[in-house]
Amino acid sequence: MGLGSTTKKLQKVADMADDLYTKLNEQREQLQELRSTVEETSDRVEDIDREQTEQRALLEAIAEEQGLDTDAILTEAVIEDAEVTDDSAVTTAESQSAPETTD
Repeated sequence: MGLGSTTKKLQKVADMADDLYTKLNEQREQLQELRSTVEETSDRVEDIDREQTEQRALLEAIAEEQGLDTDAILTEAVIEDAEVTDDSAVTTAESQSAPETTD
């Protein structure tokens, strides 16, 4: 084995290491961008959550002032939502099991 082939092999290993280093840096940048995006999203979710809590408190205060029972209203809404969901599930199941007819 001559010095020339060893040099070629070493150059090939050095090129591979350089490519790997470049890819690693790209992955590091992408990871940093992802972390930044996750932090921003988390902050936004916290803001929305806080605003929703404030709005709920205001709505409950207004409802109480108007003599409305918020628990009863929420219970009724949940029941109606469940009924709509059940109806759509039944409709979907019926449409999937109904035989197709062609005229």
